[in-house]
Amino acid sequence: MRTASRTGPRSLSRRQVFQLGGLAAVAVGGSYAGIQLLDQQSRTLVVPGSTAVARVEAARSTSGKVVQRTLTAAPSTVDLGGRVVSTWAYDGSVPGPEIRVGAGDLLQVRLVNQLPDPTTVHWHGLALRNDMDGVPDLTMPAVAPEEAFDYSFVVPDPGTYWFHPHAGIQLDYGMQAALIVEDPDEPGGYDEEVVLVLDDWTDGWGQSPTKILAGFARDGMGSMAGMGGMDGMDGMGGGMGGVSSDAPLGADTGDVAYPAHLINGRLPQDPVTITSAPGRRIRFRLINASGDTAYRFAVGGHRLSVTHTDGYGVEPLEVDTLILGMGERYDVVVEVGDGVFPVVAAPEGKPDPAAMAVLRSTPGAAPAPGARPTELDGRLLSYGDLVPTARATLTAKDVDRELEMTLGMADGGRRWLINGATFADRQPLDITSGERVRITMTNRSMMFHPMHVHGHTFALAGGTGTGVRKDTVNVLPMQTVTVDLQADNPGQWMTHCHNAYHAELGMMAVLSYTL
Repeated sequence: MRTASRTGPRSLSRRQVFQLGGLAAVAVGGSYAGIQLLDQQSRTLVVPGSTAVARVEAARSTSGKVVQRTLTAAPSTVDLGGRVVSTWAYDGSVPGPEIRVGAGDLLQVRLVNQLPDPTTVHWHGLALRNDMDGVPDLTMPAVAPEEAFDYSFVVPDPGTYWFHPHAGIQLDYGMQAALIVEDPDEPGGYDEEVVLVLDDWTDGWGQSPTKILAGFARDGMGSMAGMGGMDGMDGMGGGMGGVSSDAPLGADTGDVAYPAHLINGRLPQDPVTITSAPGRRIRFRLINASGDTAYRFAVGGHRLSVTHTDGYGVEPLEVDTLILGMGERYDVVVEVGDGVFPVVAAPEGKPDPAAMAVLRSTPGAAPAPGARPTELDGRLLSYGDLVPTARATLTAKDVDRELEMTLGMADGGRRWLINGATFADRQPLDITSGERVRITMTNRSMMFHPMHVHGHTFALAGGTGTGVRKDTVNVLPMQTVTVDLQADNPGQWMTHCHNAYHAELGMMAVLSYTL
C-alpha cells in the first residue's frame, strides 16, 4: 500500500503547483477526474497549497481535540434488507460509518483506496481548508488504487454534513456517510437524535451508474431530447417548467428510474426501526445523499419543527412535509406520539416505491411498505418560510462583485451547461478574498438543479444578505435564485449541480480566488 500523505498545512509539491497554476493562471477542465491547463497569464490564482490557505486554517478556533479515523473504499457485498447487491462502499456498509466530531476539532481521516479506480473524499458543506476539499486535480490529486491519503483539517462549524467521493459518477454507488459536527453551545430542546440518510439505488440491481452515464452521454436524456439549451428564453419564469403546487420542483424531476429508495441503507420491506416513547422529542438529521432524486419527507401522525437547514439554524417552524434536493440537509424535531408510524421519503415526481423507516413508541404492527401518510400532502416547507437565527444570519454588507450563472441543457441532454459551456470549456468565476459576492443563478432548462458551492455557505438574498444560510439550493425550471456569499475561504472551489449526472455531463464551474 503506497501512501500519498499530506497532514497539516504543508505546501504543494512542485508538480502540483505546476498543475494548479502556481503564480500563473489555470482553468481546470475535463470531468471530476481530469485536468486541462490553459494559458491565461493575466490571472494569478490562490492555489490550494498557498500560504493564504494555510493562514486561514491556522486562524481557525480550535478545541484542542484530535479525532482520527480510517476509511476504506472497496468493492463490497451489502444486504439492503432482503436484497443483496455488489457495489462500492466505505468500510463495507451502506451508508458508511458515521463520523461525529465537535466544532473546532482536528479531524484526521486516512482514506485507503481498494477500488479499481482513483477516488477522493469530499466533505460536503464544510468550509474547510481548500487542499482538503477532495476534488481531483483542482484541490488534490486523485488517490490511485492501492494508495492512501491523509486528510487533516479543523472542522469549523457545527451542523449536519456528509461525505462522498468527488470522482466520476462514484457518488451514485454506495459511498456516502454522515458527518455530524456537534455544537458546544447547542440549546437542546430534544431528548434523542436520529440521523437518516436518504438514497436512491441502482448499483447491483438495475444498471450501474457508469452504464447509465454512458447512455446519457450517447443518447441524451429521454424525456428532454430535442429541447436544446433553451437559448433566447431569458425573462421567462412563473409557471414555466411545469412548476405548480402539485409539482413544486417542476414536471420533470429526474433522469434515472431507480428500482429502489433507501433510508439508512434499508428497503421498506425490512426498514430501520426507531424505538422511542410517547412524549419524547427526537431530533432527526436528514441527509439527501442521492444521485438523481429529490425526496418529500414526512412522519405519519406528526408535524415537523424545522430547526436547521444545511447545518445552519433557523427560527423553529412547524410544517407537515418538506422536500430535500440532492445534497440538502434539514434538521427537524418531532414530539413522538403513541403508536407505530411510517417515516417516509417519497421520490418527488417519480413513481414509488418510496423509502420508509418505522417510528415505534408502543407495541403493534408496523406499517406496510408503500404506506403514504397524509402529511405528505400537507403544509410544504418553502425557503421563503425560513428565518435564520441571529447566530446564522450573514452580516449585512454592500455587494462588491456580482456573478452570473446561467444553467442550461444542450444536445438533447448530452451536455449540461453553466454560462453556455460545459466544465471543459468554462470560464472561471473570479473573486477576491474579503469581497461580498452576489451570485445570480438563472435556470434556462426544464429541470430543477440543486446548486452546491464548495467551501462556503451563502444567504438567499433579499437586498441585505439576511436570508436563510445554505450551501445547496434548488433552482427551479425557468426561474432565478440570487445568493450572497462572503469570500473568506481562499482557494479554488467547485460549484456545480448536485444531480450527479448533470455534473458529470458538464454542469460544473470553479469559484476561483485570484490576487
